[in-house]
Amino acid sequence: MQEGSQRAFAAQAATNEEEYERFATEPDRSHVTWPKVLNAPLLQVDPELYDIIEKEKNRQWKGLELIPSENFVSSSVMEAVGSVMTNKYSEGYPGARYYGGNEFIDMAERLCQKRALAAFRLDPASWGVNVQSLSGSPANFQVYTALLQPHDRIMGLDLPHGGHLSHGFQTDTKKISATSIFFEETGLIDYDALERSAVLFRPKMIVAGASAYTRHYDYPRMRAIADRVGAWLLADMAHISGLGVRKEDPKTKAPIMYDIEDKINFAVFPGLQGGPHNHTISGLACALHQAQGAEYKAYQEQVLANSQALASALSSHGFKLVSGGTDNHIVLADLRPKGVDGSRVERVLELAHIAANKNTVPGDTSALVPGGLRMGSPALTSRGFVEKDFEVVAGLVSRAVDIAVELRKASGPKLKDFREMLAKEVPAEVLALKHDVESFAMRFPTIGFEKASMRYKD
Repeated sequence: MQEGSQRAFAAQAATNEEEYERFATEPDRSHVTWPKVLNAPLLQVDPELYDIIEKEKNRQWKGLELIPSENFVSSSVMEAVGSVMTNKYSEGYPGARYYGGNEFIDMAERLCQKRALAAFRLDPASWGVNVQSLSGSPANFQVYTALLQPHDRIMGLDLPHGGHLSHGFQTDTKKISATSIFFEETGLIDYDALERSAVLFRPKMIVAGASAYTRHYDYPRMRAIADRVGAWLLADMAHISGLGVRKEDPKTKAPIMYDIEDKINFAVFPGLQGGPHNHTISGLACALHQAQGAEYKAYQEQVLANSQALASALSSHGFKLVSGGTDNHIVLADLRPKGVDGSRVERVLELAHIAANKNTVPGDTSALVPGGLRMGSPALTSRGFVEKDFEVVAGLVSRAVDIAVELRKASGPKLKDFREMLAKEVPAEVLALKHDVESFAMRFPTIGFEKASMRYKD
């Protein structure tokens, strides 16, 4: 800059500074009170909601969380999810946003993508990843949208046999998409039957995934079947992806790559979603970072050991397990031999401060009153539970099932009457079970928050 230009620039800067100072001091802003309100803590702004959250903390501390699709996030992930990253709207992808001011959002999303590929040992030069999907069902539909045409056939597990609703569940009266059942009476996937059905129906996509299947998938066999009929193979790993992180791969042939990244990205945005949840992406980036540490590997090994311990202990209490056991974090019990259903047992467990979920099992005809109970080990493992602790948990669950059996006899065959009876008065045996559950659960640490910060500690 030349000398004359420098003098002119300095003079203009001085003028601007005077103008800014005058503007900052002259207006009356006594009525502008909302910044102080916006920065007030939740307890002050919304004590009603604050109290609900504190009660939920108490529930998580005193209860036993057995739903396999739930876990307790770390304090660091919770900090990221509750950060200023929630303030920014950012339609589009890093480097190609529809709004300005996204330079740090781009950095966070790229970091999340980098860590996702690293966690699964994938070469970023050959693989792509989209981290914007808001949940599992939209993620599946985004893949369908990218790779299929309307009315193309999808082949996956039927809902009563461990599949997910997003895999194409249908009934005799309500067709959602084409589905097939691939189970033997053992509760295991019959891959020969799968291949015969695939050859017969020629689906455009085969879904290898489930929300209540307790065994490993034979992915090489499913890949071979998909190749035989010219189908895409979608691995819905929502439940088991964490178990694959940091795991050594067997030696395989070089993969056949497909150029579908642009199609997937377009299906996510602008096809089916608007702005991503940047706070969630930031939390995911933190979780993926933690997943590459030694502590995470030890944690996942304990998750599997605890699941095996839970399955074994339930068997010793006379439970029939679908597939006879488990290879992953899920245990699925068939309650029908005990003379009760999952809906009744779920309610008794809930009243006793144990969270598990009713679930369909092979042969079920109703998803509202199914014959099974689905349990998992991740959440309690996060709190420090080991095998012996899950043996105690199995005993508590068994007590709840026995109570539900007797209450069903007293209330009659209708679920409505069962629920109304419990709504009028919680039986003494349920209250005694709740006392034992809470006394046991309170011995273990909380995750994501400190007990000292809780409003309710009894």
